[in-house]
Amino acid sequence: MRLLFTILITLIFSFLSRAQNGTPEDYLSKEFHKERRDALRANMPANSVAVFFANPVRNRANDVEYVYHQDPNFYYLTGYKEPHAVLVVFSESQYTSEGSSINEKLYVQQRNTQAEQWTGRRLGTEGAKAELGFDNAYNGNEFLDSNIDFASFDKVMYEDFRDDYRDTRDEADLYDLVQSFKTQIKLINNYTIENKTEVIEVEANANMEAETVKTDTRTLSRLMAGLREIKTTDELVLLKKAVRISAMGQREIMKAMHPGMSEIEVQGVHEYIYKKYGSEYEGYPSIVGAGNNGCVLHYIENSKMKVENDLVLMDLGAEYHGYTADVTRTIPANGKFSDAQKAIYDIVYDAQEAGIKATVIGNTMQSPDTAARAVVYQGLIDLGIAKNATDARQYFPHGTSHHIGLDVHDPGTYGQLQANMVITVEPGIYIPMGSDCDPKWHGIAVRIEDDILITENGPINLSAEAPRTSSEIEKLMTKKSVLNGLELPDLD
Repeated sequence: MRLLFTILITLIFSFLSRAQNGTPEDYLSKEFHKERRDALRANMPANSVAVFFANPVRNRANDVEYVYHQDPNFYYLTGYKEPHAVLVVFSESQYTSEGSSINEKLYVQQRNTQAEQWTGRRLGTEGAKAELGFDNAYNGNEFLDSNIDFASFDKVMYEDFRDDYRDTRDEADLYDLVQSFKTQIKLINNYTIENKTEVIEVEANANMEAETVKTDTRTLSRLMAGLREIKTTDELVLLKKAVRISAMGQREIMKAMHPGMSEIEVQGVHEYIYKKYGSEYEGYPSIVGAGNNGCVLHYIENSKMKVENDLVLMDLGAEYHGYTADVTRTIPANGKFSDAQKAIYDIVYDAQEAGIKATVIGNTMQSPDTAARAVVYQGLIDLGIAKNATDARQYFPHGTSHHIGLDVHDPGTYGQLQANMVITVEPGIYIPMGSDCDPKWHGIAVRIEDDILITENGPINLSAEAPRTSSEIEKLMTKKSVLNGLELPDLD
């Protein structure tokens, strides 16, 4: 009866907390994150421990920080969205001095009324227990002397540090947590936290003094890649929504596009659609390249003031509740492909069709690339742009497929394709100004990218709502956009 009462109170706390904030209800559940930790634990080597750290806070300029974004692995395993945190997962249950059994620990930011007035509510230990479902949640400063005997494990697994974080005045910030961990696993000597609210000397566990800690910075990445490349049912709900939102952005700009638009205005239309559907962020910096700018694969300046009559390559993806799409369309700014533009576009379309057909269970991640590349190379040779396959490669310089999920380039083992993987198929042709071919092709850049769900019954194009054929694009571009009537005062 007492257990039932506790569960009821926890559910009410979680519901009221979200209801009062007016936040969405379709986030991943605490049960999802727990199941993912259990899945990791099942794959960990015997007598091992895995240690994860939250992402750093990134400084934009002076006292302004970038909007915080959690480390995808950390979010995947915890659901925790705040910085300055540590997750410890044990392969087997450990026993405390009181005799209780634990198999994981979460260390979080301590509640602080003054700080929360400026930057928002923190979950704290009680919130981590009630909303995230952790039985063992602690304030971050308790990790500084955790008394975990790391030397007793056959493997202490973590991802190698980039050391790209700042040391702030806060006790138990990420800098202190990492330095403390390095001390506890004997990567550095005793560490002293200075210029904080108090001076704390972090020492290695006395029981470890004469022992070597067996660290491993490679296995954990491989284990997480193996988990994350296969999407669960809950993940697919969010990922499909992110993809559909991105497809809607592509549809709307096809109707709104005209030669007088700027690249950044095109970007703004996409991102407005994302926000309208509740997308929190873009999954990566938006790429909008008109004409020759599209030949720069990761062009993010988006500074051309008029797209004129060029092709406009638009590679953008909405991020919804952590999951990001990756959808690219290339369209004529004036609504009609020229003969040269259409010739290149149709080769890329045919190549993508071949690549999508190759995204079947049992094939490898290289299969779509092999299929698409054969079409592109032959098409360029037939048009006289390239002499042979070696010559054609310069016009298709990137790979065709990658995983998507919590990262736009999600981790994976890059072996055989399996059911419930979601990968991109994105062939392209890029002919920069000055290329060694007929000048009529110069400045033409085309990429078509879709997000493909691999199933037992064949590939499913999740972004199919955004037209792909040249004729379908031209047809949609004749339609009226809800944005066509938007006129703002002239500021000049």
